[in-house]
Amino acid sequence: MILFVLAVFMFVFATSCGPASSANAASDSTTAYIENKGSDTIVNLALAWAEKYQEEHPNVRISVTGGGSGTGIASLINGTVDIANASRQIKQEEIDQAKSNGVDPVEHVIARDAIAVIVNPENPVSQLTLKQISDIYSGRINNWMEVGGEDRPIVRLSRETNSGTHVYFLETVLRLNNKEDKTLFSMDTLLLPSSEGIIAEVRQNPNAIGYDGLGYVPDDLKMIAIATEAGGAYVLPSIATVNDKSYPIARDLYMYTNGEPEGLLKEYLDWILSTEAQQIVADLGFVPVN
Repeated sequence: MILFVLAVFMFVFATSCGPASSANAASDSTTAYIENKGSDTIVNLALAWAEKYQEEHPNVRISVTGGGSGTGIASLINGTVDIANASRQIKQEEIDQAKSNGVDPVEHVIARDAIAVIVNPENPVSQLTLKQISDIYSGRINNWMEVGGEDRPIVRLSRETNSGTHVYFLETVLRLNNKEDKTLFSMDTLLLPSSEGIIAEVRQNPNAIGYDGLGYVPDDLKMIAIATEAGGAYVLPSIATVNDKSYPIARDLYMYTNGEPEGLLKEYLDWILSTEAQQIVADLGFVPVN
């Protein structure tokens, strides 16, 4: 998994000078290009897909970069990418901005993901309710002793605000899906720019709590079992618990295109939903859509 992340910086895909025209070029052209950018949650998966697809289609070059869901969607709005990766749905104001710029965002669900809440393995706490997690991240709970742990201060870790995972966690966990709730992350929450940053900090800090996509969580960290409410069943994240909807922090993952895809873009997105490509989804710890 880490090797895939390093590949974001080390693996160089050829890029095009005009994504809107190149991605819709005929698939039998000498070389065709796709520009793909956005969610850091999806970037490993997108890289794996791109490498496999290029092996099977040597006349295609796919550029994959991260930067966050907001960055990918902004690039789609600006017309500088063919596909925007997002771990959250596009917002209405982004749709309005896109349309005012002549861009028609079309949504494609390409995988599913569980958000795992993680702690250092030295932490004796192994289960929490959604309300307890909300109270921890909002600053109402500040010591592990308040949730059955040791007398230690809680160190809160989060992704940065341009991350779709940050937005999803804010709306689903801190605000408990209440659209009227304006709860925010505690001011002392450490905002980190990548999934790897959260993993590294939790690994070295026994007081830390973080959250990350299931596919990014290594075996040496501890995942918290979560109950929707007090007295309910505590459930660990997995492909099975996402599919049976028993794990409460799960979401769809998206790709956005400008209009309905045609030509090469359609061929690539159709392949992403194929059995072969969806097996890569499962191999990387995400949840296939078919």
